[in-house]
Amino acid sequence: MSKELSSDVRDLIFKLALKNSIEHEGRASVRPVLGKVLGAMPELRSLARELEGLVAEIVAEINNMGLEDQIKLAKDKYPDILVEKEVTQSKVLPPLPNVEKYKDVRTRFAPNPDFLIHLGNARPSILSYEYAKMYKGKFILRFEDTDPKTKPPLPEAYSAIKEDLRWLGIRWDEEYIQSLRMEIYYSIARELIGVRGAYVDLCDKKEFLKYKIGMKPCPHRNTATEINLELWDKMVSNYFEEGDAVLRVKTDLSHPDPSLRDWVAFRIINTEVNPHPIVGSKYVVWPTYNYAAGVDDHLMSITHILRGKEHSVNTLKQKYLYDHLGWEYPEVINLGRLKLEGFILSKSKIKELMVRHPKVFKSADDIRFGTIASLRNRGILSETIRKVILEVGVKVSDATISWDNIAAINRKLLDLEVKRLMFVAHPVEVLVRHVPERLSSVTIPLHPTNKRLGGREVRVNIDNGNLTVLLDSRDVQTFKDVGVIRLMEFMNVKYVSEGDGKVLGEFISTDLSDAKKFRAPIIQWVPYGGYVKVLIVKPEGLKLIKVAGYGEAYMKTLMVGEVVQLVRYGFIKVVKSGGKIIKAIYIHD
Repeated sequence: MSKELSSDVRDLIFKLALKNSIEHEGRASVRPVLGKVLGAMPELRSLARELEGLVAEIVAEINNMGLEDQIKLAKDKYPDILVEKEVTQSKVLPPLPNVEKYKDVRTRFAPNPDFLIHLGNARPSILSYEYAKMYKGKFILRFEDTDPKTKPPLPEAYSAIKEDLRWLGIRWDEEYIQSLRMEIYYSIARELIGVRGAYVDLCDKKEFLKYKIGMKPCPHRNTATEINLELWDKMVSNYFEEGDAVLRVKTDLSHPDPSLRDWVAFRIINTEVNPHPIVGSKYVVWPTYNYAAGVDDHLMSITHILRGKEHSVNTLKQKYLYDHLGWEYPEVINLGRLKLEGFILSKSKIKELMVRHPKVFKSADDIRFGTIASLRNRGILSETIRKVILEVGVKVSDATISWDNIAAINRKLLDLEVKRLMFVAHPVEVLVRHVPERLSSVTIPLHPTNKRLGGREVRVNIDNGNLTVLLDSRDVQTFKDVGVIRLMEFMNVKYVSEGDGKVLGEFISTDLSDAKKFRAPIIQWVPYGGYVKVLIVKPEGLKLIKVAGYGEAYMKTLMVGEVVQLVRYGFIKVVKSGGKIIKAIYIHD
């Protein structure tokens, strides 16, 4: 270490790192601390690289302390960094609009079971459910599956979506599947034709497009009601072929948005070619989204609809249907788009990747995607998702959720509840000499503050006073630079030499007070021979990075699905255990 990096500099780094850690729930980060140090002492910018190494050491030392210990240390040594934070209340949703009009609040979530739901879908489902609870109302789950051709439902998606919702803590009072409500839609269609709100159009698409663009009625628009009913009966009795006829809702032909002009309520789909997974080829005339959703929202007495602002044009379309039938349209709360930084949420893009690269992306719950199943598979808690969604709240503006934000919330929830174990990613053998035989085992708590997790015994092999441990290569460099390190919860070791690829150290003591006196960084370690091989898969964008290393023998006892924290490395979720190698997914740091 350069002489210019004096003890005063180290003290400043320690103070700023401690402040950063306390402000971020017990986890400091190197870059922000380094920036603060260089801002306070710009004359050190020429030593930035050397300084970064020291910052990393101190950050690691502080991060090994519990948050309570950090705060206690700050009170004793740096009371000025403890700025009182504002007391914030739990996120409360704003009142629903015009809620006094309704005897009972009824909300709904209406997914298309053509794929798994993702973080963007989770937003209206969680908010709709929370509002129903807030007003002691009802929450309805409705599967909108009336497009067996363009967006064919997946048989497994119905149960998968319900599983995701249950995992999110959502419970529904009523459940509907639109493909089982076809006769209801047909009955309303006859009623709509009867009030001259709809007509059967026999024009081909190109011909009707000319009328629509020209804001003129097609020749079938003013057909007599009796004839329209006869044509409708022919449609549902399989008289016409696909594309020969559609049922259109009458709207304003002069509306500036062409998509609103006499929109299609029903079309013919050849279900012999494109059978529906639930009703097969029983029906050939299928309602469009706007018709089925509009009818169901009325019949199910939905009072408030929360959906993406991209559906605002659908609201206008459905209001024509309601006006024809004399219905009152529900309240609508438009939500902005939700993006998860660095993850794919688009169903079509995920499907495309799975089709183009089936050996790489084998399922929709791949940890590189943003589906709810993917986040659950990776190790994100359902409470984390709920907190994130409620924090974003009800906004019409688009919102981007950073992975750092999700990780910070998830880390806070996991931190006090999971075991902390030692792991070495890039192992280097370090021989420690003059180790007392009495230190052949050490009992280490599984958590520094959560005593109910208990502890584990770590056994080591001491041969004539010599002990070999595995350290990470970066920690070996720290060992050489600093001169003294503390093997976590075990002993203090002095650096002696390095040669022929071996690092030699010497036992000093086991006292923590000695480590503080020497300002020895606390380093995780694994006993040589007393370890298990660990393979961690770490997602980075659409890539999977594999990190191989060694963990302490206790990791052999972990169960599949168990989440643990690897000291100074991060949280992992075990996906394979019980063999010669532990396989895990990296969650976050």
